[in-house]
Amino acid sequence: MPETTPSRSARRDQLLERAYGYALEHGVADLSLRPLAAAVESSPRVLLFLFGTKAGLVQALLARAREDELELLARVRATSEGGDLATVAAELWGWLAAEEHRTLLTLWVEGYARSLIDPEGPWAGFARATVTDWLQVLADAQPPRARDSADAGIERTLLLAVLRGGVLDLLATGDHERITSAVEAQLVHLQRARDGGA
Repeated sequence: MPETTPSRSARRDQLLERAYGYALEHGVADLSLRPLAAAVESSPRVLLFLFGTKAGLVQALLARAREDELELLARVRATSEGGDLATVAAELWGWLAAEEHRTLLTLWVEGYARSLIDPEGPWAGFARATVTDWLQVLADAQPPRARDSADAGIERTLLLAVLRGGVLDLLATGDHERITSAVEAQLVHLQRARDGGA
């Protein structure tokens, strides 16, 4: 009879944080338990006991990455007064473009891509949840009276596409100046459109 997997424990939380640091550096697609266990000062058997399966561990790592994402979005939401989508988007881009977040963004992109390639695997739902999270914070930055309109939905979808495309380009090339200039140009265009094309 299989052992029951603990839902939460201090040891599990500790190893998850260590494993998360490892995943940020090495990714999760080709995760191998033996080197991971050595890196986090544990054993494959303990990891399997605490997380159930390798897939369970991958799910826990992606959930941990999403916690960082949600923390960012919560901070932006808390400082946004609503109705200023361009300012919120600029703040988001500043965080996304920061050098210290490259490893986390690479892990997000990996989880996003894997959830499309293997929709039944441990990555299931990761891409959809990410899109939903980001669209919601952008919606919160739009004027309440307009955010349910078709135009507002198009506006935030386009902006999310610009931010995500910028991230992918930045991770691929590292060309911060060029990509930031392009994102900022789009935000200026957005603000002008909101101001009536002035």
